[in-house]
Amino acid sequence: MSTPWRSRAASRPRTTEAVLLVSLFAVAVSGCLLSFSVMPGPPPLWPALALSALACAALPRRHGHPLPVLAVTALSTVAIAALGHLVTAMTMAPLMVAQYSVSLRAERRTAWYGALAVTAALVVSGLFHSGLRHQWIIGIVNPAGWVPLSAALGGYVRVRREYAAARTEHLAREREEEARHRVVQERMRIARELHDVVAHHLALANAQAGTAAHLSRIDPERAYAILDELSGTTAAALRELKATVGLLRQDSDADDGLAPAPGLAQLPALVAACATAGLDVTVTEEGRPRPLAPGLDLTAYRIVQEALTNVTKHAGTRTARVRLAHTPHFLTLTITNDTADPASRPGSGPASGHGFGLLGMRERALAAGGAFRAGPRPEGGFEVACTLPLHGHDEGAAP
Repeated sequence: MSTPWRSRAASRPRTTEAVLLVSLFAVAVSGCLLSFSVMPGPPPLWPALALSALACAALPRRHGHPLPVLAVTALSTVAIAALGHLVTAMTMAPLMVAQYSVSLRAERRTAWYGALAVTAALVVSGLFHSGLRHQWIIGIVNPAGWVPLSAALGGYVRVRREYAAARTEHLAREREEEARHRVVQERMRIARELHDVVAHHLALANAQAGTAAHLSRIDPERAYAILDELSGTTAAALRELKATVGLLRQDSDADDGLAPAPGLAQLPALVAACATAGLDVTVTEEGRPRPLAPGLDLTAYRIVQEALTNVTKHAGTRTARVRLAHTPHFLTLTITNDTADPASRPGSGPASGHGFGLLGMRERALAAGGAFRAGPRPEGGFEVACTLPLHGHDEGAAP
């Protein structure tokens, strides 16, 4: 059935059912008339027509009670055969529809048991048919073949529907899993951004406050200057935190009014902010710098920022070195610091716990398709090294 006709049939179920019943009754009547015209000693016609009408009248209840309807149609067909009529596919039309409905709605074993029982009844009726006793193909094989065929067709349609329902459910589960995975990935990205923003600025503010407290007695002028820088650090932290939270509150993906994501172009400002906290950062570049995609530029900046934040919080040293090595296919970032000297900077020292700084840097590097390594140097101090590919990843997406 074509799609327009199928949609029309679905929109008018009562009309469709009435047309089906009238068509089946006409086919069954045609079978009775055929038997009346070809059989020797014409069998009674009106009882056969009444039995056909009874079989068709029982079909509307096949959806809720398929087995009783099958029994009624089977008994009607057997009675027609007992009257001496030739049992053909036309005469068995209501029975085949009932058997199809049973195979479509009942359990498989029950459907096939019903089909075998109906087939056996038809075979027995054919054996006792006096006019077809010697024509076993017409009297036995013909009626016995149509019922299992209807059962097989109903079972096939049932399997197809179950497969379609299972596939739809599987696709729905896959969509849910994909949506859940995207939510988890987005949460991880947001957590990295918040960690980078908050941890960096608070670490600088803490170092600046400690340095100012240390210099307040011996060099008040310099302490006041550092306190002035402290207000700028906290204001920058509030701005970035407000921008990040504002992005989360948006109902759409429009980015109007949002500040551009930071990149390596903001590295001088980052070095200046570290200097106010008492950390002298030296930046060296090797090779010819190449334009970076926004996502890769943000990844490189955040890794340098987090590495310098860790130096500020944990290293207890006044110096750090950042090396940017540009090649045609890779960007290599190396951040190193010397051996810690707890007495060199006030209010700092090795952390007692383990944070998420190294984990966040590693996740960013791997998300960009790069490699990450961090650990103590043989000659002392600590080193963070990251290699980011310039090609072979989604350059337009932020990590």
